[in-house]
Amino acid sequence: MHHTLPLAPQFYVTAPQPCPYLEGRMERKLFTALQGEEAEQLNNALSQQGFRRSQNVLYRPSCADCSACLSARIDVARFAPNKSQRRTARANTGVTRKAVSPWASEPQFDLFRSYLDARHADGGMADMDVFEFAAMIEETPIRSRVVEYADSDSGALIGVSLTDVLEDGLSMVYSFYAPDRPRQSLGTYMILDHIEIAREAGLPYVYLGYWVPGSAKMGYKARFSGLELYFGGKWQTMADPQNYTADMHPLNTDPIAEQVANIQLPDRRAKR
Repeated sequence: MHHTLPLAPQFYVTAPQPCPYLEGRMERKLFTALQGEEAEQLNNALSQQGFRRSQNVLYRPSCADCSACLSARIDVARFAPNKSQRRTARANTGVTRKAVSPWASEPQFDLFRSYLDARHADGGMADMDVFEFAAMIEETPIRSRVVEYADSDSGALIGVSLTDVLEDGLSMVYSFYAPDRPRQSLGTYMILDHIEIAREAGLPYVYLGYWVPGSAKMGYKARFSGLELYFGGKWQTMADPQNYTADMHPLNTDPIAEQVANIQLPDRRAKR
């Protein structure tokens, strides 16, 4: 007889540490391991509930008195580039794209270091060495690709996105690019290109990670039309960015047990 049983991963909470987005705050994450034969299934289900992947871990912010971090995705069917984004697309007509297996290379790491040194020298990843970088790229239990962008004239690598292929879209896990080409707006261009990849593949969404009101680092995400945010247990079309708040309150976040109880887990088939 066939019947279905829910997957039953164990969830944990990290110790509080300084928030990388809002000064003076502490962050905490709810997380679970991503491993085994059902990793793909679990990743799909939890990504649709605001979780993100980092190597073989799925996590979602669960701060004690702050709920500012909101998972963001672009509805490909509703996206229309604005004037600035069309200009960015034109500025990158000489860029070529290649999707490869998740295997780290020396040119990738060199570009990664240049990007960190120029843009995030004081960030949590600033001290990553080549082995940690390789782990970030290669330790994936699901279907992932490294999307490389190169200058068509020189052949130089100028952008990289570690991208997961979900059942309903593309998830841009981590992106970095040449910091000495500001006129090309490479970060924006890579998102625009992923929207095109998703459209060509018939995938409805491009997942961007978290948008945080009050964080200048995350402001660029609000400039994409068709943006949806995950809050209140569902995806909702983004309203005016000014309507969202980063205020703190002890009742902003549900108790951990309640959060875990409300997570919708995928079913798995079992024989009996």
